[in-house]
Amino acid sequence: MTPSQLPDLNDLAHDDPIAIAQRFEDPPATRQVYCNRTLNFRAVKAVGYDMDYTLVHYKVRDWEGRAYAHLRQRLEAAGWPVHALEFEPDRVMRGLVIDKRKGNLVKSNRFGYIKQAMHGTRMLGQDELREVYGRTLVELVDTQRWMFLNTLFEISEGCMYAQLVDLYDQGRLAGLASYEELYRKVRYTLDRAHLEGALKAEILAQPDLYVELDPDLPMALLDQRESGKKLLMVTNSEWSYTRAMMGYSFDRYLPEGMSWRDLFDVIIVSSRKPAFFQSIQPLYEVVNDEGLLRPYNDNLVPGKIYAGGSAEVLERSLGLDGDQIAYVGDHMLSDAYTSKKLQQWRTVAILRELEEEIDAVESWRKGQALLDQMMAEKERLEHAFSQLRVLRQRQRSHHGPVPVMAGHHDLQDYMNTLRERLVDLDSAIAPLVAESNSLHNPYWGLMMRTGNDKSLLARMVERHADAYTSRVSNFAWETPYVFLRSLRGTLPHDV
Repeated sequence: MTPSQLPDLNDLAHDDPIAIAQRFEDPPATRQVYCNRTLNFRAVKAVGYDMDYTLVHYKVRDWEGRAYAHLRQRLEAAGWPVHALEFEPDRVMRGLVIDKRKGNLVKSNRFGYIKQAMHGTRMLGQDELREVYGRTLVELVDTQRWMFLNTLFEISEGCMYAQLVDLYDQGRLAGLASYEELYRKVRYTLDRAHLEGALKAEILAQPDLYVELDPDLPMALLDQRESGKKLLMVTNSEWSYTRAMMGYSFDRYLPEGMSWRDLFDVIIVSSRKPAFFQSIQPLYEVVNDEGLLRPYNDNLVPGKIYAGGSAEVLERSLGLDGDQIAYVGDHMLSDAYTSKKLQQWRTVAILRELEEEIDAVESWRKGQALLDQMMAEKERLEHAFSQLRVLRQRQRSHHGPVPVMAGHHDLQDYMNTLRERLVDLDSAIAPLVAESNSLHNPYWGLMMRTGNDKSLLARMVERHADAYTSRVSNFAWETPYVFLRSLRGTLPHDV
């Protein structure tokens, strides 16, 4: 059942609450809204939305493939030997960190310990990983060294950087002094491609090739609007691009005579997030469809389009602040962190990859159960082996209690038996661990995990997003009246 499909309420006793509730199925795991911090959505008075990869979702391989092609074309025009490079999106995923000092892509756990690394396009083995990063923690506040890949827009950038590191190591990129300088060149060139508009012009010319439509998304927003919530859109995209993308994605699914603009009380483009949340920025009114701007110094008025501005002006115009406003977006820094840290807004992170991740975990459930079983046996055997080592140690040094051994067996015999079984277990566990580590992405595994631990991205989602989900239309399942309750926090000693 999709959010737009209705349950059958025929022949149902109106006084049976359990039977009534059972007719409303839970959404599949891939489409649920997951809660980190309890969020009473019915108490939220206004909901703000980012646009790119939030209200408008792109076909990642196609969109980022074109971004990569523009980047390669510009680098080739500058004389770089990049004509043979091809876009390899699987080499990069959201949540990785670029180590600009060493020319690596790394994946760390929630504590910043680096668990995987790729130098150029070569994955580092465990011995090399310990040698390079044994004493190093990822500290994202050190922006001179670390660059966190926040969004799907950075897949093309990360891929190109990794490939260029290979060329740099081969001595084929003359005039560069460091991996950090190489990164700055990639970042600058990609920014120019976006600013000059050639890339977005391609998207506008053939949006059907790049935009993934979601028929249930406009209904989710209509439900929220009709429930009395004010809807806001705050996007960094300029007006001409926003107008075209939103019209293409929304208008076909709205009631006759209604356009996407009718959904929103406030529309702000070219917002320059995170600066929008951090300081007072000049505010302009967009006066025509071509994007002509004129300075504006009053409260925001429904029905008009604005550019720039700040969260402070938006709050004043709405007469709302803090947890009366929720903001929904895909960027962990610009959307989630700054709106929560500086404005105390409630936050929802959009992670489209979550659907593939949940499917991958579900498909490997039997393998995970077998791995868990083997690891539990290994832990029991290791505990027994350690106990035997201590007993032998006491026996040799004549301190503490030791068992009385009968017959021809001694402690070493038991230890040998356990060691042989542990070796066999390790041989059986190794391929299962390798398979587990390649779920979702063949190089990096799951987006939200590093082995058994949470990934750095998962930790950021946990800290900065009150809730997270794969797409905005999932709110059509939950309704504008949902009370999202976080799970009871678990501790290692919980059983």
